Amino acid sequence: MATKPYLLLVAIFILLLSFAPLNVSAETPHCGEEITSCHNKAEALKIKYIAIASILVMSMIGVCFPVYSNKVKALQPDTNLFVIVKAFASGVILATGYMHVLPDSFNDLASQCLPQKPWRNFPFTTFVAMLSAVVCMMIDSFSMSRYRKSFLRATGNGVVMKIEEGINTKEEQLMRYRVVAKVLETGIVVHSVVIGLSMGSSQNPCTIRPLIAAICFHQLFEGMGLGGCILQAEFKSKMKLIMVFFFSCTTPFGIGLGIALNSVYSDNSPNSLIVEGLLNACSAGLLNYMALVDLLAADFMGSKLQGNMKLQVWSYIAVLLGAGGMSVMAIWA
Repeated sequence: MATKPYLLLVAIFILLLSFAPLNVSAETPHCGEEITSCHNKAEALKIKYIAIASILVMSMIGVCFPVYSNKVKALQPDTNLFVIVKAFASGVILATGYMHVLPDSFNDLASQCLPQKPWRNFPFTTFVAMLSAVVCMMIDSFSMSRYRKSFLRATGNGVVMKIEEGINTKEEQLMRYRVVAKVLETGIVVHSVVIGLSMGSSQNPCTIRPLIAAICFHQLFEGMGLGGCILQAEFKSKMKLIMVFFFSCTTPFGIGLGIALNSVYSDNSPNSLIVEGLLNACSAGLLNYMALVDLLAADFMGSKLQGNMKLQVWSYIAVLLGAGGMSVMAIWA
């Protein structure tokens, strides 16, 4: 079950790549790497090393804070404070999809460096994002259907009637939390590798410096959202460590990969634009669906918030603050 979201997304991505034109080497004269007054390879490399350490630390703090905060009574999943913090982090994830990942995909796939046909004649970004959202819904639906069937075979008629009437058991809710956590991490990991690769391949210190602060903020609060999902999923320690490791290390890994591939990788090459654009579109659809359906809608339509209007208002304020803060970060990243 843990690998199915990853395999489905990889399959969709390979299918989409099969539509890529064979002739993407016809670059315009301005499609190579731009040399500016701030172009300094040695200085950029130093800043990238600082970025790797800073982003790794902030990512670990963000994702570990909710995961290991269950020992603090005020931050346990059933408290009002946890609900508000999770709403803030969900707003960050929502804005990440709409304000960062989706525009990046539009910029990549609408670039003048790509052939007019088919890339600028068809809205691939929204098409792939739509497919990605549908795949997320399929994963949610099939996972819960599979769980219900296996659960019904192991229970009596009384429990069967309750489930058929729509009364969720604790085990069913736990299963849903686990699906949400795994699929959400898939979208975050895809996006994190792409932004890390872009930073690692850049030779412009003036661009990298503000990106470090923006990405650290992004990773901190996005990690809190993911960490809250991991905590609610009640994974065993081994799975928690695996998920924390992948979230914390994917952006630094992307930066390292960009440094290693610097001699052959260019942000503005047609192949790079296509791959990054499709990955970003896939990630955007996944993040937007997860934020709206599995995080925000699930919480706001749940009994806890529906029964407490004051908490609901504060949660909406938290969502707007998280989304607003992440939207402001779009100025720099």
